[in-house]
Amino acid sequence: MSSLLEGARKLVTRGTDLGARIEALETAAAAARGRVDDEAVDQAETIAARAAGRLRLSADHTVVAIAGATGSGKSSTFNALTGLELSSTGVRRPTTSWATACIWGKTGAEELLDWLGIPPRHQTMRDSLLDSSRDPTAAGRADRELDGVVLMDLPDHDSTEVSHHLEVDRLVVLADLLVWVLDPQKYADAAIHDRYLAPLASHAGVMVVVLNHIDTVPEDRRQSMVDDVRRLLDLDGLASVPVFAVSARAGIGIDGLRAEIASRVAAKKLTRQRLEADLRSAAGALDEAGGTGSPRELSSARVAELETAFADAAGVPVVVDAVERSTRLRAGRATTWPVVSWVSRLKPDPLKRLQLNLGSAGAELSGAQRPRLPETSPVQRARVDSEVRALADDASSGLGPSWVDSVRRASTSRLPEVADRLDRALAATDLGVDKLPVWAGLVRVLQWALILVALVGGLWSALLVIGGNLSEEAPQVAGMPLPLLMLVGGILLGVLLALVCRALVAGTARTRAAVAERRLRGAVHDVAAELVVAPVTAELAAYSTVRSNVATVLRD
Repeated sequence: MSSLLEGARKLVTRGTDLGARIEALETAAAAARGRVDDEAVDQAETIAARAAGRLRLSADHTVVAIAGATGSGKSSTFNALTGLELSSTGVRRPTTSWATACIWGKTGAEELLDWLGIPPRHQTMRDSLLDSSRDPTAAGRADRELDGVVLMDLPDHDSTEVSHHLEVDRLVVLADLLVWVLDPQKYADAAIHDRYLAPLASHAGVMVVVLNHIDTVPEDRRQSMVDDVRRLLDLDGLASVPVFAVSARAGIGIDGLRAEIASRVAAKKLTRQRLEADLRSAAGALDEAGGTGSPRELSSARVAELETAFADAAGVPVVVDAVERSTRLRAGRATTWPVVSWVSRLKPDPLKRLQLNLGSAGAELSGAQRPRLPETSPVQRARVDSEVRALADDASSGLGPSWVDSVRRASTSRLPEVADRLDRALAATDLGVDKLPVWAGLVRVLQWALILVALVGGLWSALLVIGGNLSEEAPQVAGMPLPLLMLVGGILLGVLLALVCRALVAGTARTRAAVAERRLRGAVHDVAAELVVAPVTAELAAYSTVRSNVATVLRD
């Protein structure tokens, strides 16, 4: 495919952007695959490949296909345009399912004919230069005007042979110009209007309609019949398609039809117009299948609500509370009066009870066992489901039904993994509480120093009391014996220091809880992003890719 596109880009006519449109359609189809109806995607890929293939071939030749029903005079029209008896005529058509092709002038059509699938035995090379040199009449000039035309006579589209139907369907999509031949008796037949003309309304610029056998219609009724054909074409959405009343047998209108074909060929726009019509048709089908809503982005507020629901379901508030209480307990034990600190050891550490990672050294712990968090309640699970649905609904608002389904599938595709991933994420998160704050260590040293001072003062005071001369021999400070001052001061200062540190402990606990919450919510954010947000974002990105590339194909 890439080689075809590269070749197409090199052969695009100056001033056109067919290569970019082909590439845009291919990109849109790839992004829509699995998200939009497969039929529309398959059609887009097929048309992109076919357009690239046609551009890679001869730009000097124009493929004109003559199609019609049995008895419409399609083959006689083909013969009249070529001036040769190349196709058998009559009510009963030959049984071959191959088209017949006549090529005017310009060598180099072999690869194009091979691409069209026309066997050599059904090809006739009409050397227009030789004809014109031998025939300087108007017919000779007409031949020169058709130089480069590959005129095909297709099998009958209403044939009872299935192979004929298939051949017509195959070649109709390959021709640069379509000439539909209608019969005065069957011009309103639904077989051609419903199967071919109406579905090709987007290709009106590369179509011509011929009402043949006009000689069999009374002259006073001919114009009214042409007007009725015009009316039917308007109903098919083909208001711009010209109608020619001809009689291939009597030669009526053939010159005008040939001049119309020649003028279109001379304009050198037919191939481009046909390919653009094909590309637009395929892009329009993708557009219709996928909806025309504007590309969207996930709401940050909605993502935040989802992450909050995940955090609650994972037990983040429980862990944050445990971090704060654990910090209060451990820092309080370090800073309280050592004489009573043993009481705090009777209380279990909340984080150890949850078996959560206390710090970088806890990685081994998290790998060995799962955290003991409270099980997710039905209310929390319902909230998670509700937030996931709300996020998907918000993201897909205004999109087509197929994209809405795609976004919803993406949002829930990995929900079964959420609980396990959240447990592992919380277990592996460094809560940053494995070490005491520096100031708590200093306070602990100071507390023991005060205890030591109080003990020394107590022993000194006891010895002096036993000797009965505490007030006489003990050094005095501010009128108070130093040993007694050391005893009382050590105790009072230790208790006072413990009371002052309570405020510091509370502040430290709140700070560490905030840090732990930020880290835990960061872990939850990563899980939510991977399991829900990223899949939904990928769908929205694919939708945006489809919309932008479809717009590239459809732009004027």
